[in-house]
Amino acid sequence: MSIKEPFTDLDIKTADSGFYENNSVPIALISKGVMVALVLWALIFPANANSTLGSWNSQLLEVFNSFYVIIVGLFFFFLAIVALIPATGKRVMGTPGEKPEFSNFSWFSMMFGAGLGVGLMVFATAEPLGLWGSNPVVVAGDVPGNEPEAVQSAYRYTYLHYGFHAWAIYVVTGLSLAYYAYTRNMPLTIRAALTPLFGKLLNGFLGHVVDVLGVVATILGVSVTIGYGISQFIDGVYAITGMEWVMDLGGEVPTPSKVGLIAGLLVIMGLSIISAVSGVGRGVKYLSNLNLVLSIILLGTFVVFGSFVFAMTTYGTAMVDYILHFLSLSFGAYGPLSAEAFAAALPAEAQAHADALMGGATNAWGSYDGFKSGLEGAAAELDEATLAAAYAAGEQGRQFGWQAGWTTFYWAWWIAFSPFVGLFLARISKGRTVREFILGCVFAPALVCFAWMTVLGGTAIDLELAGEAGGAIIGASNTNKLFVTLSYMIDGGLLSMLNVMCVVLIMTFLVTSADSGILVMNTIMSGGSQETGIKHRIIWGLILTAVIGALILAAGDNNPLDALRNAMIIGALPFTMVMGLMMVSLAKALFRDGQRDKHAATTQAAE
Repeated sequence: MSIKEPFTDLDIKTADSGFYENNSVPIALISKGVMVALVLWALIFPANANSTLGSWNSQLLEVFNSFYVIIVGLFFFFLAIVALIPATGKRVMGTPGEKPEFSNFSWFSMMFGAGLGVGLMVFATAEPLGLWGSNPVVVAGDVPGNEPEAVQSAYRYTYLHYGFHAWAIYVVTGLSLAYYAYTRNMPLTIRAALTPLFGKLLNGFLGHVVDVLGVVATILGVSVTIGYGISQFIDGVYAITGMEWVMDLGGEVPTPSKVGLIAGLLVIMGLSIISAVSGVGRGVKYLSNLNLVLSIILLGTFVVFGSFVFAMTTYGTAMVDYILHFLSLSFGAYGPLSAEAFAAALPAEAQAHADALMGGATNAWGSYDGFKSGLEGAAAELDEATLAAAYAAGEQGRQFGWQAGWTTFYWAWWIAFSPFVGLFLARISKGRTVREFILGCVFAPALVCFAWMTVLGGTAIDLELAGEAGGAIIGASNTNKLFVTLSYMIDGGLLSMLNVMCVVLIMTFLVTSADSGILVMNTIMSGGSQETGIKHRIIWGLILTAVIGALILAAGDNNPLDALRNAMIIGALPFTMVMGLMMVSLAKALFRDGQRDKHAATTQAAE
């Protein structure tokens, strides 16, 4: 019996003429409508927008924190199974016998540049240092934060956030798009990845919704990346020039002010729009080449002047620790702790004070000493053993708060970035086998991330352990930790030169991220076309600028990036569900294609 051929007649209607010529009008109008509404809300009612986004984010995490964690674990194991099964792993994404378009070196370079960039510049020092002070092992009270005992667990979670799970998120989207584009000759657009499940329904409104969710996720993911990058860019400008107007100097540590962030945003997005208009050939290619050279110089500086031996020792021990805990890291999800459950877990003498005890006992960013010192009245008079038991009763709440604030934020960020990076990975991977694609795009870049994090972050930790930094790196803002680390590692003219180089590197990473994001949004808008109109690149560049600027202005003064973070986590959730369907859809496509191959081979043998 013959097996029904797969649905490939995907028809994304685009306008024949007018302003939206060669673009899908529904996708364009719905996407722009959502973004314009968000911008107007943030500008006209900033306090309401900031508080509402924060409230929605908190409510969403209470329900969906475990969903985010578990589905990312499933992404990795799904890809591992697909790569290991001989019949699926050896499939070529293209016509039989087709060779890869790019050499392995070029392929690795492009995927690494697309998938990271600004994130590595900001978090190469901030991530290990932050996790050194606070991670689930520290939160449980098993080891003290910012002490030698916490280094191992700090890197366990650093590797989690930038390792195999993270890259698996990109690869689920990228493999889905590449498989249908190159084996079934379908357009490189998000809806194509769901055709095995929904077929011709995707030619209508359902397909528009799927593509719009991809556009919205991309805008918010790119916005958070640019927000963090601009904050670090302003920190660098201040380190070089000492210009005080770009900084807020009234807090415990200097942080970029809203005025500085908006000024930096206008500079970066102006350059990004120019680069996007110039096209990939001239804009992104030359900037990517510059990024690679400057990144190698920066890494080499840390190898020569930093704590290279400490870093490499940490790399090896952290890798073993990461692998040993891999299963629990994949599926160890926490839900919120209810007041009733907390009260029930308290010793009898503390139950009357449950309300007074719960806030401090479930605070993921506090400590046991902070919990005790924050108590008042009768609760403060409880004996030491009772207070210790009360603090232990709040551990689930602390673990949930920590996971929602760290791991789930990262998963949402990687997911929001995945339409952009996944589409790019698909573009450069024609002719690769499925196994090559999974191994090359999950494991190779993750190993480089681990090296980057241990060399830069390990140097910062070693400077603190040795007492040379005296807490200055720990105390600096996340986006300023790199520059503070450099100031304790080297000095004089070399420091000035490296500060300038880092600012240039951050700027070029930002420009390539923004203009690539603009080009991807236009690709989705045009139904998968790689040639998009200049006017639409400019418009989406302006919309992206407006979204970032409005959410920075709407946020509170303590953290101008809060509203961006909250909007991104909320916006990433619907696309996370789309990715879950992509996984199911790809499993079905691979299975059915395998059946078709067997049937064709049987038929041919019978003849």
